[in-house]
Amino acid sequence: MTHLMERPDYFGEKRYYTWNQHLKSHFGEKIIKVPLDGGFDCPNRDGKAAFGGCTFCSQSGSGDFAGNRRDDIITQFHTVKEQMHSKWKKGKYIAYFQAFTNTYAPVEQLKELYETVLEQEGVVGLSIATRPDCLPDDVVEYLADLNQRTYLWVELGLQTVHERTALLINRAHDYPTYVEGVEKLRKHNIRVCSHIINGLPLETPEMMMETAREVAKLDVQGIKIHLLHLLKKTPMVKQYEQGMLEFLDFETYVKLVCDQLEILPPQMMIHRLTGDGPSDLLVGPMWSLNKWKVLNAIESELKNRNSYQGKFFNTSEVKTR
Repeated sequence: MTHLMERPDYFGEKRYYTWNQHLKSHFGEKIIKVPLDGGFDCPNRDGKAAFGGCTFCSQSGSGDFAGNRRDDIITQFHTVKEQMHSKWKKGKYIAYFQAFTNTYAPVEQLKELYETVLEQEGVVGLSIATRPDCLPDDVVEYLADLNQRTYLWVELGLQTVHERTALLINRAHDYPTYVEGVEKLRKHNIRVCSHIINGLPLETPEMMMETAREVAKLDVQGIKIHLLHLLKKTPMVKQYEQGMLEFLDFETYVKLVCDQLEILPPQMMIHRLTGDGPSDLLVGPMWSLNKWKVLNAIESELKNRNSYQGKFFNTSEVKTR
């Protein structure tokens, strides 16, 4: 059936279920996410799955705001933590292993990094960004152990459910592999956050909606909705120059995200609703640099529609939850 309920109380002041709102409820205080670079590679770069990486991925492995990989993990943590305190004076921390593929190593190497960070004062959890084809059984077993001991998220990059687009962006795994990765983690009750990107080459808004519909069916607890932002020195620049990529305009993006929010389950945590990159590397769209303008416009559009996350969520299509 389709939900036509009132906006849930747990949304707080927003018209969607923000991750920050969940964290405030769960921990009772401000939680600061500290992005780190664990020094990993990616099977999409070293030849195991492909070469060159995803065409949108930066030279820092989409960890443009993470710590410096030349520093050890403790130095990174404290350096980035102090930078974060320029925004938030007080809070505890989730260590976010962001750059490249953060389960692409032997378990002993993962343990050394993860356990070291968990020992730092004020760290209450981990968020680990990885690929669904980098979840061997021994790694999943270790993640299951971590999930018993700390607050854990695993973030999986889907980007799109369309195989034609996956080939264009050199993702180097198919959608069934993604579903299998989610299922491996959920067997151990590990929280999963799916990443999708709006504005990929040759995709229409309806194709982007279809990706959101598929994620809504999956047993995932969170989602990051990214705006495709093109960075200098990425392979996608050539696709842009060949006319395969047109930037979404501001108004189209805002309406699209609102359409996507309306069909997502109301209990799915919204970790992100846009994307931005370093201003000195950004090719476009330049409006993405004003993140608060985008977020405020999404909230205003939902208000104008008298709408909210989950308003048109179809429970009959859910696979498992």
